[in-house]
This record gives sequence, structure tokens and C-alpha cells, in this order.
Amino acid sequence: MKKFYAWYQKHITGAIFTGLILGILTGLLLADRFAPILTVTGVIGGIYMNALNMMIFPMVFCSIVMGICSIGNAKTTGKITGYAMIFFLCTTAIASAVGIIIPRLIRLGEGVHFEMATSDIQATEMTSILDTIKNLIPSNPVKAFAEGNMLQVLVFAVIVGFTLIAIGEKGKALLNVIDSLNEVCLKVISTVMYFTPIGVFCTIVPVVEANGTKTIVSLATQLIILYIAFYGFAILVYGGAVKILGKTSPVRFFKAIMPAALNAFGTCSSSATIPISKRCVEEELGVSNQISSIAIPLGATVNMDAVSILMSFMIMFFANACGINVSISMMVIILLANVLLSVGTPGIPGGAIASFAALATMAGLPAGVMGVYISINTLCDMGATCVNVIGDLAGCVVLKEKIKLEENERRIQKKRGIH
Repeated sequence: MKKFYAWYQKHITGAIFTGLILGILTGLLLADRFAPILTVTGVIGGIYMNALNMMIFPMVFCSIVMGICSIGNAKTTGKITGYAMIFFLCTTAIASAVGIIIPRLIRLGEGVHFEMATSDIQATEMTSILDTIKNLIPSNPVKAFAEGNMLQVLVFAVIVGFTLIAIGEKGKALLNVIDSLNEVCLKVISTVMYFTPIGVFCTIVPVVEANGTKTIVSLATQLIILYIAFYGFAILVYGGAVKILGKTSPVRFFKAIMPAALNAFGTCSSSATIPISKRCVEEELGVSNQISSIAIPLGATVNMDAVSILMSFMIMFFANACGINVSISMMVIILLANVLLSVGTPGIPGGAIASFAALATMAGLPAGVMGVYISINTLCDMGATCVNVIGDLAGCVVLKEKIKLEENERRIQKKRGIH
């Protein structure tokens, strides 16, 4: 049993792909001929979605609080953290804007029609920006969680996070509890993710049966456009930053960080790629260990540029496909929430699912979009994680140029033969 568990854990990506393909084939060829298939897949898919949604709100809350607190602790390391945070947050804001502007310009998702169940959680009502701002702070945090008001949950998490930083040692006990709860959330979602191949199969069958081949074509087109946006962003933004701010050849940079990028693409985990990332920037690009030891782990937590692009693309795609108008005020809220959620997104496979669920709730998307998104999440996650790691390493190169380290650190670098 242990051998099977280890094998399955190693090949779960292939299992998800298999579940996706079998679900598509079943939906196209069998579901309309054998009604019980739709009944069974509907029940199992519903159970899977409920199990996944169960931890979304506590996970988002805990991950944001922990992210903010880790940033606060890291600030004691001085300029390195400050510059890294400026770089990461600026690129994340740019990524969020790209993710919203491009889909609107190309009208992504228009002409695509999905038949799905309506959402059980309504979008946050926004009569005006002022009303939205007025209602940001929850008068009853428990009610915000119970009613699924993700905006208020996010704000509450920010307030708690910065308050814990302010009170310091006195807040350590609560921080430990939140950290433990965060680990519980991650463990539950990780366990649920082991059933993802079955969940993907059962959630995609009714969608494909209802929509036919148009669904497959539209999703494939979406993925192609998404990957163009991913790597276009990496080349232009990261390459430009490395060239202009880091005074390093982009060609040399991309060649040097290729092992880390490929590992991130294959594992879908920026956290698991940290050792390889450190080796690439230190040995190939001459970045100080003092910089890489802070910037890379910090980037694995807060630098989620590609996730930000991914979330914006998916929200706009599904909104247009489902005939839901995304207003300018909602776009602004999604942009801001996108930046905040990307900071709290775990650097693990499937970590973006909770973020998508939160933004989908804000936009008032039908509940059924979660099943479609999860069915292609791994394909999206592979490219997104790769780009996120490239961003972490680009930040290291920029910091190397912008931060003047002590003379003895430079002598250590010279002894290693790194120039």
C-alpha cells in the first residue's frame, strides 16, 4: 500500500490528465446515452466540490495572516527585504493589470457558452466604490465567514496580520494557532487533492455533455492565450528588469535559471524549487547568499505574478462565457483582491484553487466553473509556477545590483570565483 501511495503521489499529474481525458470522452460519447452516468458523476462531483470548498475561507484567511506576519518578521533583515517586497509587489500589480486588460481587449470568452448551475454564494453587491469601501471592514467577522463575504474576510485577515506584527511577542500564541490552522487547511486540501482525478472526471462529464465539443475548443484556446501571456510577461517584464535594473544580459539570465524553471514547471511547486533556485543564482549569476537566502523564500510566499495573471484571465473568461458583466468597480476590486490573494497563495501544487474560488465568489460566477477550472488547473499551474520562479530569480539579480553588500561578503564571492 505504501508503495502504491508513493507511486500515486509521484504520478498524480498524469492521473489528473487521465481523469480529464476520460471525463471529456465520457461526456461526449456516453453521458447523453446513459442517464445514470450523469446522476452518479453529479453526486460524486458535488461531494468533491463540497470537500474542496469546505476549507477555502479559513485557508485564505490563515494564509494571508501568515504571509503578512512572515513579511513583518523578515523586515528585520533590512534593505534586502524592503527592496524585494517593492519588486515583488510592483510586478504582481503589473501582472494583475495585464490579466484584466488583455482579456477585455481581445474579448476573451465571448461567443463561448457554458451551461452550469447557479452559484450558492452571491457576488458582493457594489452600488458604488464608496459603498464598497464603507462595507470593507466587517462589523461581525463570523457573519462575514458564514455569508461568504470574501472581501470582508480578506480585510479582516489584513487587520489581524498587521495587529499581530504590532503586538509582537504577545501575539505569538495566536499566531501559532493560526499557523497550525493553516497547516490543517493545507493538509485537508492536499488530502482532497488526492481524489482530484476522480473529482475532475465527475465534474467535467456533465459540463462537456451539456456543451459538447465547443467546450473543449474554447478551453484549449484559453490555455494557448494564457501561456502566451505568461511567457510574454516573463520575457518583457522580468527580462526588462534584469537588463535595465540588474545590468545583466537577459539571455545569460534565462540560460542560467533554466534548471530551476524546468523543475518548477514539472513539480508545480515554487517552494520545492528553492534549493535549485539558490544554486542557479549563486553559482551562475553571482548573487550573494545573503540576498538569495532572503529573497527566494520570500518570493515563494509573496511573488505570485503568474497566479495573478491566471486568476484575472480565468475570471474574465468565465464571466464572458457565462454572460456575466464585470463592471469597472468590480474590476478594480478584483485587481486589488488579486494582489492580496496572490501574496497569500501557498507555493504548493494546487495552491491557486482557493484564490480562484475566492475571486469567483466575488464576481458572482456560477458554482459550476470551479469544476471546469479544476479540470485544467494542473495545466495552468505548471506554466504559472514556472513564471513565478523566474520572477523570484529576476528579483535576486535586481537586488544584487541595487544593494551594496559589505566588503567581506564581496571577498567571499571572489574566493568562490564568482564574478
